[in-house]
Amino acid sequence: MTKFAPAAATTEAVDDYLKAILELSGPADGRVTSNALATHLGVRAASVTGMLQKLAALETPLVAYEKHRGVHLSPAGRRRALEVIRHHRLLERFLHDFLDYSWDEVHEEAERLEHYISERLEDRIAARLGNPNLDPHGHPIPAKNGAVAQRVEIELANWPCEVPAAVSSVSDRDPEALREMKRLGLVPGAAVVIQPGARAGSVLVRIGGQAATRVSPKIAAGVLVQPLVQGEVR
Repeated sequence: MTKFAPAAATTEAVDDYLKAILELSGPADGRVTSNALATHLGVRAASVTGMLQKLAALETPLVAYEKHRGVHLSPAGRRRALEVIRHHRLLERFLHDFLDYSWDEVHEEAERLEHYISERLEDRIAARLGNPNLDPHGHPIPAKNGAVAQRVEIELANWPCEVPAAVSSVSDRDPEALREMKRLGLVPGAAVVIQPGARAGSVLVRIGGQAATRVSPKIAAGVLVQPLVQGEVR
């Protein structure tokens, strides 16, 4: 990955904006609205507009922004976003695998550290971990050159009944939800089958061959699945 240079983009706030735009834009790199960014980041819409104008006006622009049309990342902005995400997910994996952090603790800790680790430390962490492809929540870790594995995932609640699936990733934004997922066994690689009997947004799920259990709408919305591949079941 070509390393990111402009000093103006080294703040935590800028990194958080770039990551949020990348996350919200989806695989097609679509435009993201200011309101969507404001909701995602928990800031006022006016603050979002000011930051986007600043990032678009840099000598090396980090975003392309048009009022009322939204924003998308420039090549430089995308490189930086992927670099910070790589730092974050490697740190999560290291904290989980080597320092015994639980999977509901690693996101917040990695958020603090991701902006500051050197490329030398990043390389050493990756090497010690064996250059992993996924973080503890099942999210792909961008490669050193910025390549990211693309996957088609579907929310658990939208998966068809009686069709075997495997959990591919889970949302890492809510520690309480992560603890509940762990208790239920809804972890990456777990085999699941949706049973008839959806009610008020909840779903009835058989997890790993156990008796069916009811999963709340909040939990179901944070679990993404793919078709089950034999030999990859936990």
